[in-house]
Amino acid sequence: QVQLVESGGGSVQPGGSLRLSCAASGRSFSISAMGWYRQAPGKQRELVATMPNGGSAYYADFVKGRFTISRDNAKNTVYLQMNSLKPENTAVYYCNVGVYSVSQTYWGQGTQVTVSS
Repeated sequence: QVQLVESGGGSVQPGGSLRLSCAASGRSFSISAMGWYRQAPGKQRELVATMPNGGSAYYADFVKGRFTISRDNAKNTVYLQMNSLKPENTAVYYCNVGVYSVSQTYWGQGTQVTVSS
């Protein structure tokens, strides 16, 4: 079992920045891909960015050039640096982690990001 703890959400004005973190813990696991999803009210959960282990990051078109995903494998932590935030970025952001030799992925509890003036 893998536990994920997210932090870093909050409220910010348009044009501001936030940095989300997601730390994974558990027993005897090896992480494959790490990523971030978001879910706005009344909408489906959608991919924001993902990064495979040792691979290149992938970004949804709506965040390219503004968001950066990174990971620290030694800490089993994934980050999402969000710059130039817009009101339409308001959502609950969830981290998602894959584990080798396990068919399921794991979800964080979600962290609210609100962009408003």
